Amino acid sequence: MSLLSKKQVLKLIPVSPATLQRWEHAGIFPKRFHIGGNGTWQKAFWREDAVLEWIERQAAPVE
Repeated sequence: MSLLSKKQVLKLIPVSPATLQRWEHAGIFPKRFHIGGNGTWQKAFWREDAVLEWIERQAAPVE
């Protein structure tokens, strides 16, 4: 399983960080998960396969 950072996700999906966060909270975009210590530091990641699948669904023609 490959992981994408926020910077990498925003390169694939050219929206603002705020838009990305709104999409997540609305259930439009895959949820991030955090890796890190006990609150001292955490980094957000997304599963690459989930992000790429989401991009493909957005590009699919509507029938």
